[in-house]
Amino acid sequence: MGAWNRARVKTLQRAAHAVLDIQLVADDGQPLPEAQAGSHIDVRLPNGLIRQYSIHEYSFEAASYSIGVGLSEPSRGGSAFIHERLEVGDVLEIGAPRNNFPIEPGARSYLFIAGGIGITPILSMIRWCAANSKPWALLYCVRSRARAAYIEYLPGGGKLVLHADDEQAGRPDLQTFLRQACADDQVYCCGPALLMDAVGNVAQGYLPSAQVHFELFSAPESSAQQDGPNKSFIVELAQSGFELTVPADSSLLDVLEAAGILVPYSCREGLCRTCECEVLEGEVDHRDYVLSDAERASNKVMLQCVSRAKSEKLVLDL
Repeated sequence: MGAWNRARVKTLQRAAHAVLDIQLVADDGQPLPEAQAGSHIDVRLPNGLIRQYSIHEYSFEAASYSIGVGLSEPSRGGSAFIHERLEVGDVLEIGAPRNNFPIEPGARSYLFIAGGIGITPILSMIRWCAANSKPWALLYCVRSRARAAYIEYLPGGGKLVLHADDEQAGRPDLQTFLRQACADDQVYCCGPALLMDAVGNVAQGYLPSAQVHFELFSAPESSAQQDGPNKSFIVELAQSGFELTVPADSSLLDVLEAAGILVPYSCREGLCRTCECEVLEGEVDHRDYVLSDAERASNKVMLQCVSRAKSEKLVLDL
């Protein structure tokens, strides 16, 4: 995790029912690092919580990031704090943009499926399509039209299909939408787990997995990430030489916290990379959902919240 930067809330406005749009600028007035389509930032709130929010618009001219925050039901404290207590002028700490959901630039056209607040990374990609004259289509699934944030900000050059549960009977027609995809197209989906599971199931019939991309909000209920039963292992912290044993029933992050070693974390599900650290020695049992195949094969990084060791010992740059 890199250094935290101070960002000030420049504007705060309602984008839809239970969705706030927040524009952030650097507190020192300097330009913010460029954010590519699909990027997110870690936000450390005044109540100490760290949350990840997708950047739906990076503005070089305004030197700003714009994020959308939906009020979770129930909230774990992050979205509730933002909706109830955040004000214009407040200063937050943010990390540099990271991208676990990058857009493939060489496609002929792009199909997007967004559910609820999942529109935020998708909107950044649609903006990219408009800037690069790429055709796009969006299936936007919401509980009601009042919850359909950012519809008025969608650029031209594409097609919108809105599915509002309170207006249309049944589930969204994923098959008809996905059958538009050709061999040179790319599909991106972000939203609730049920929607993404449905998209994955429908897409399996006629689209290669390399053409279909997902950004997860939570870890899947059934996962193939684990090859066998957990076993204990030893971790050496290279910066101090301190050694710890990670029992079979505890995570590395749990053991570090119990030893009074504080490391950045957020999701505790292998989804956000906040607890990513460098691996100096040993073989990692990767159980995250965000590292690429190349990153896993390199054995140079791991996520402390979920991943374990295949070897008897790991040496970490901590």
